[in-house]
Amino acid sequence: MAKEGAKKKRAKDFVTEYTVKNAFTKGDVFTKLSAIVMGLGNFKNAQIGKGILFLLGEIAYIYYMAAYGINALAKLPSLGTHLQEKVWNDSKGVFEYVPGDNSLLILLYGVVTVFVTVFFILLWRAALKSAYKAQYCKENNKHIMTFKEDVATLFDKNLHKTLLTLPMAGIVTFTVMPLVFMISMAFTNFDRDHQVPGNLFDWVGLANFGKVLNIHGEFGKTFWPILGWTVVWAVFATFLNYIFGMVVAIIINNKKVKGKAFWRFCFILSVAVPQFVSLLVVRTMLQDNGAVNTLLHELGILASGTTLPFFKSTIWARVTVIVVNLWVGIPYTILTTTGILQNIPADLYESAKVDGANAFVTFFKITLPYMLFVTAPTLITNFIGNINNFNVIYLLTGGTPATLSYYKGTAGKTDLLVTWLYKLTIDNKDYCYGAVIGIITFILSLVFSLVAYRRTSAYKNEEGFQ
Repeated sequence: MAKEGAKKKRAKDFVTEYTVKNAFTKGDVFTKLSAIVMGLGNFKNAQIGKGILFLLGEIAYIYYMAAYGINALAKLPSLGTHLQEKVWNDSKGVFEYVPGDNSLLILLYGVVTVFVTVFFILLWRAALKSAYKAQYCKENNKHIMTFKEDVATLFDKNLHKTLLTLPMAGIVTFTVMPLVFMISMAFTNFDRDHQVPGNLFDWVGLANFGKVLNIHGEFGKTFWPILGWTVVWAVFATFLNYIFGMVVAIIINNKKVKGKAFWRFCFILSVAVPQFVSLLVVRTMLQDNGAVNTLLHELGILASGTTLPFFKSTIWARVTVIVVNLWVGIPYTILTTTGILQNIPADLYESAKVDGANAFVTFFKITLPYMLFVTAPTLITNFIGNINNFNVIYLLTGGTPATLSYYKGTAGKTDLLVTWLYKLTIDNKDYCYGAVIGIITFILSLVFSLVAYRRTSAYKNEEGFQ
């Protein structure tokens, strides 16, 4: 036991030796100078290939900062000071526009420079630790890996680094960096009155958040009602689809039902139709002169000149999108729950039947708890997905019915936060407010997901259903 403990301690010490702190406190002159000239310590210990790569990385960063980065960071605090000007050209006899600063490009280049700097800091740390590792191995008569051996490890024990480098670079470049750029807009006044290149926008701190969250303000009187409807929509859209889809799956799985394959095929067929096609078809059918109202007139149910206000009344429109979403979403629930229902132990139902339990008791005591145990994470995911369900609202109602009580008429009574965000940015050019709404939506979704998931049985009891 003592030998094993000593062995683990040596292994731990060996791993923790290669730190930036130890490189400065225990490193030799060449190792410490690697903090200024990257790769110097590697050159000194005959790691030429690795040293060249670190040095080239440093040279590239210095060139980038000298050519673009310093100027980008210098303008980032102000986001530009010189406006585009209209100047008379005597020689041509016309007015010419003299380009000024572009706040949008300044913000973009500043964010890119920050990311490049963060990447360089990581490279600098790696160079310093590599230099100290080479020194440590040489002082302790350990093998110093050659460049060829380092490359070979990228296809062996460090294969995970090779495989993850390109995906991680793509995530940072095309996901994280644009997100940071868009989040930064929430702290500016980049709206339709501050459009580039004719105007500049500036940092305003948390002022936009105050406007959005102020329940008595013009913007707040739109945000809070839309947030309330978004939550109501998400609850109904998620749980009605879940319950009805489960009930239909139970009915199809019943031993007395004939042609199970046929019924499942019918629902799978509806899933095969693209969602946007179904929504546009239903939207056409529910218009004033659509198939539904026309049919009701033909049957004499509706009087001539009257129509059902599917998209004109707030209550009608909201109920319509919930009902239509059932048609779109229930088939997916059936497909998800069918396999789970078939795996519920049959002896549980047999025991309940012996005890005199009816169908309702077995559903609420056996089927529903088992389903919730297995599908709770998926249910949470669906709820968050419905909060951000752009397609159903935008393609079916477009946010109608419109109302002037909302902020400058930019939203309707069926708009969710995500569709309102789209209208604010694409139609109204209020990018700063759109960014604020996006951040708030993300925070609410994140908090709900974490809190709800940690309270589920799937999290608390991973071993199995009791």
